Amino acid sequence: MRNCVSINLRKNEILIKISDDAEQKEIIDNLKRKLPELKKMYKNEKIPITVTGKILKNKEIDEIQELIKKNIDVEIDFDMPKSLGLSSITRTFNKEIAVSETKFHRGSLRSGQKLETEGSLVILGDVNSGAEVIASDNIVVLGALRGLAHAGAKGNKQAMISAGILDTVQIRIANVIKEIDRDEEPLHKQAYVSIIDENIVIE
Repeated sequence: MRNCVSINLRKNEILIKISDDAEQKEIIDNLKRKLPELKKMYKNEKIPITVTGKILKNKEIDEIQELIKKNIDVEIDFDMPKSLGLSSITRTFNKEIAVSETKFHRGSLRSGQKLETEGSLVILGDVNSGAEVIASDNIVVLGALRGLAHAGAKGNKQAMISAGILDTVQIRIANVIKEIDRDEEPLHKQAYVSIIDENIVIE
């Protein structure tokens, strides 16, 4: 079994680093193997644990937290966004987005509706003005995108947005925002939006 989890004792914290390419089963197996070593570090005081490295899904974070807490009563902090959105992005990362869990939504989103998902999102309809779609990976709108779309919402700059008609005033990928001036930009049909050289580009 390869080693995908490293444990280091720092001055005021214990750092658990997870390899970016590690699968969840590997991570859990590695942690179970290293728990005795981790427990030895807790003689008297409870030094907090910081988990860093791979950007994890919320259910993976919960599983790791539960495993450690079951064995050691300690404060655990995950140095990665738990929620989706600009305010939660602490660092950006690159992830292969060709392989991503995809959620399909049938129908259009009306003004005031908000749809969030981990992974990619495909809207079988329109996203109307005043509606919001947020995904940690890609967003594909088969109809018209007139509302707000935020792809790569946990910091993934490899994410992209695609729309049958792009007719919105703002798009976001990771922590990069593009304001669209309707007077300067033409109405885009079959639009493909991605980040190139730290800028959002519409093709």
